[in-house]
Amino acid sequence: MELSTVIVTYRSRDTVPQCLAALEADATGIAHEIVVVDNASGDGVLEAVAAQFPRVRGIANRENVGYARAINQGIAATTGTYVLAMNPDCLVERGALKTLIDHLGAHPQTAVAGPMILDSDGTLQYSARGFPDHSTFFFNRYSLLTRLFPNNRHSRRYLMTDWDHTSMRDVDWLSGAFLVVRREAIDQVGGMDERFFMFNEDVDWCRRMKSAGWTVTYVPDARVIHHIGASRRKVAPKVIVERHRGMIYYFHKHHPANPVVTFFVDAFILLRAGLMLTANALRPR
Repeated sequence: MELSTVIVTYRSRDTVPQCLAALEADATGIAHEIVVVDNASGDGVLEAVAAQFPRVRGIANRENVGYARAINQGIAATTGTYVLAMNPDCLVERGALKTLIDHLGAHPQTAVAGPMILDSDGTLQYSARGFPDHSTFFFNRYSLLTRLFPNNRHSRRYLMTDWDHTSMRDVDWLSGAFLVVRREAIDQVGGMDERFFMFNEDVDWCRRMKSAGWTVTYVPDARVIHHIGASRRKVAPKVIVERHRGMIYYFHKHHPANPVVTFFVDAFILLRAGLMLTANALRPR
């Protein structure tokens, strides 16, 4: 088995059929398997998948165990030389899988390869980034400070905006929306850290890969459309809470600092979570 794809779903029944159709079309000629792990969606997604895509296996969790743990379940249930961790709201463009697999085959020190990821309107998602540090919590992609001062050095370093993202490059980390990972590297460093419920597990995984001597490579000749839209919709408060809890955990895990710095960064993250919870509550369902 050359490629094992793991897709984690949570109330994603509307997007999964298109995702799987594009995936199976692009995987023609590749020895591959697909596993869909459902985190207790209750929307009949696995039944729909079984009816339309009989070759796809399903794993049904009795509760929402989080993204990282569900990905690890899928990895354990598969045998491919390479593992594709993929969001169900992604559409792979033709040739992307072969491009990424060929790159990994030609570069034995590369653990992770990821494509150029585009929004539905073709806008670049800046899926290749520098590792976050203390400043990133203030100057991340969606922060007010980044919108007010888009050319500040902190945002430029994190989002790598001084580079046009059209050339191949080894980077710090790649978005977990679509990652092809060498199983040998996973066996060495382990799966995703399950203490991340969702968000930040991709940054942590790439960091651990690089710390073990592997490289992480952005391969823009492979392209994927990611229909991301959660920032504009009302979401469950747990999503916002877990996102910010993951930020704090990542910060403490990889950036231990003096207590004063830690206090102020934690306070800012909690303040940001509170503001997002308030804004989310005011959105129409």
